[in-house]
Amino acid sequence: MAKRDYYEILGVAKDATEDQIKKAYRKLALKYHPDKNPGNKEAEDKFKEATEAYEILKDSQKRAQYDQFGHAGVSGQGGFGGFEGGFGGFDLSDALRAFMRDFGGFGGFDDFFGGAGAQQGRRRGRTRVERGEDLQVKVSLSLEEIASGVEKKIKLKHFVRCPKCDGKGGSGSRQCPQCDGTGELRRVSRTLFGQMVNITTCNMCGGSGSIVSDKCNECDGEGRVKETSTLSIKIPPGVSAGNYIPIHGSGNVGRRGGPAGDVIVLIDEKSHPVFQRRGDDLIAEVAINFPLAALGGEVEVPILNGKAKLRIPPGTQSGKIFRMRGKGLPRINSYGAGDELVRVIVWVPEKLSAEEKELLKKLAEIQGEKVAGADRSFFDKLRETIGV
Repeated sequence: MAKRDYYEILGVAKDATEDQIKKAYRKLALKYHPDKNPGNKEAEDKFKEATEAYEILKDSQKRAQYDQFGHAGVSGQGGFGGFEGGFGGFDLSDALRAFMRDFGGFGGFDDFFGGAGAQQGRRRGRTRVERGEDLQVKVSLSLEEIASGVEKKIKLKHFVRCPKCDGKGGSGSRQCPQCDGTGELRRVSRTLFGQMVNITTCNMCGGSGSIVSDKCNECDGEGRVKETSTLSIKIPPGVSAGNYIPIHGSGNVGRRGGPAGDVIVLIDEKSHPVFQRRGDDLIAEVAINFPLAALGGEVEVPILNGKAKLRIPPGTQSGKIFRMRGKGLPRINSYGAGDELVRVIVWVPEKLSAEEKELLKKLAEIQGEKVAGADRSFFDKLRETIGV
């Protein structure tokens, strides 16, 4: 699939000013930010796509290369540590870090509009402290836990501030000899499209421009040590596989006093022995005998928190689907709940007593060869029941 034009993504003209490009990106980032669209993969992709476009067009040199050579001219120059191929080559954490670098705050929209958080973010940029890495953990939930919401405790191995040097890495400081105090490394290469400059954070000083003179022997000058902590996570009702919950500031702390990254909690679902999930709806199968299907009556069916009665009308055919409203899963960040769809299956006994055989023979004689027409498929019935 061809990559979209960066100007088209941001909705600006090719002669747009830097201020117009920045305002266009701010608007899109606010609309598609993951904190405002939890679990929405389409919004996440649009957020990453807009961030990539902004990273290229805000830089005059990269923009000139893009204007002259298109996407080929800026491959590997997106500003996310040299990702290859643009949008498909960096993850959500990269886009969020880029957003925080320029606007402050991972997801606080007061920071986004230039509040105190944004000012702190910009101050961090000037002092070149290194933010810690984000960590990902996966939590598997049963449907019962999803229905009620749950608090989970997980053990997390992460870097914390060194207690001996209080995160400073030691005492005294001197200019980093590798980057000459700039905190950046520039690598110039010549390609078919001209001269390319790749700027990365100095790995010796972590972008601070200085290194510790006397290293702390506890953390070897890193300012952080490895520790196992127990993290408590409150998961709201109605989540689904693929949703994620950011726990801000619980990831690895940065080197030598840098702020901590985040923990991204990925939601997974355990298979259920009775129910299948379709969005907020649950699907179950219940077996009934022939007399109940023919004469009608009530049958007890499973629901997530127990049992419920379902009325079976006379003449119910095997495969009929009934809707039990509000018996599904709660809607996340909303009111109400989905439904439970019950498919009834007419049970045929494998062994019959002599009396049962005689009764069925009499019924067969009465009905003769009378049978119903071709039955519709289960999926046709399901679509009819759920209205799609």
